Amino acid sequence: MAETAQLRIQAFFDEPTHTASYLVWDGASKRGAVIDPVLAFDAASGEANTDAAEAILVFAAQEGVTIDLVLETHVHADHLSAAPYFKEKIGAKVAIGEHIRDVQRIFRVVFNAEDVSGSGAEFDVLFKDGDTFAIGGLTGEVIHTPGHTPACVTYRIGDVVFVGDTLFMPDYGTARADFPGGDARQLFRSIKRILALPETTRIFVCHDYKAPGRDCYAWETTVGEERRKNLHVRDGVDEEAFVKQRTARDATLSAPSLLMPSIQVNMRAGQLPPSDSNGIHYLKIPVKLAS
Repeated sequence: MAETAQLRIQAFFDEPTHTASYLVWDGASKRGAVIDPVLAFDAASGEANTDAAEAILVFAAQEGVTIDLVLETHVHADHLSAAPYFKEKIGAKVAIGEHIRDVQRIFRVVFNAEDVSGSGAEFDVLFKDGDTFAIGGLTGEVIHTPGHTPACVTYRIGDVVFVGDTLFMPDYGTARADFPGGDARQLFRSIKRILALPETTRIFVCHDYKAPGRDCYAWETTVGEERRKNLHVRDGVDEEAFVKQRTARDATLSAPSLLMPSIQVNMRAGQLPPSDSNGIHYLKIPVKLAS
């Protein structure tokens, strides 16, 4: 527990995308990692800015923290990743689960993205289930938690887990599982892996939408709270009941507003698609005419 005592966490909430990003660092060595950073993007104008990422860098500088890693929990469908900004500015390596290969193979067909490798080579580090990594004197563990996407991972550091989109706050439930490659049964089993951890384990989620009746955003809970109170997957809810409920709810959900740009950018480790002959980068929107 001495190692865990040195764990420091600062959350940064991007309200337009409802995304919680985290700066995690070792208080002793001042080495750190950023989890799920956001690049602000206005789809109407095609303009992006690095304000959210810069806020993390400013805070890190104030605390004397050197950021070595960007840890992506998955290929996000609701915001663009700012990972390349951290790589360019400070040389941070970008890491994700090895099943990014599956996501790339699915979506390079959707977007006819011939430049996407399908091997995950766009990322610096590909984690396997059970891999460990260092943040200064801290040790992190990778837990493969597919279901929302094939590549989802949870990062465990001491008594803390960062679960990406797999779980939300107890009053909001769980991630959708209807994207290509998603699977409600896998999601249930992945969540059960997380909820098998000690009840005092702190959980940090990637998104919050203020559940009905709650006036403030929240992003921290515990395994115990999720087991007792989660709308979709609390103790007593079995796999069949979860799959039925999750599938029915997913059928009512619309696509995230930034789905098309997010997938195209994030499967490339946050990089834009190659520029066209005029030097401008373009994002594609697949169009199907109704018969």
